[in-house]
Amino acid sequence: MPPVIRAVILGLALALMAGGAQAASFNCDRARTADELTICATLKLNDQDVRMAQLYDIAQHLVAMGARAAIQDDQQAWLKSRRACGADRTCLARAYTRRIAALNQVLQRAYKRGPF
Repeated sequence: MPPVIRAVILGLALALMAGGAQAASFNCDRARTADELTICATLKLNDQDVRMAQLYDIAQHLVAMGARAAIQDDQQAWLKSRRACGADRTCLARAYTRRIAALNQVLQRAYKRGPF
């Protein structure tokens, strides 16, 4: 992994550890929907949320401006599908697995373009 990417990931991880009752992408104190409440109450889902948010943030910084809009649109569509899972932990875990895989593909394409 390139040193720049490693530094970005480390910085994000440290920033996330400084937070209180918060998953990476939303504040659990303000969670109201079934999906958000379930994510906040389930360590594995919270961890997946942290990972997804880290990858999403990194992807936003590594892709060209035009690709950012597509990633943001994909994220909004994904959030809608995640919300449709409600409190179903299996559905939420699958949604995160798919989104993390998609974001990893975005990052792999960015890494191939390099250099960093």
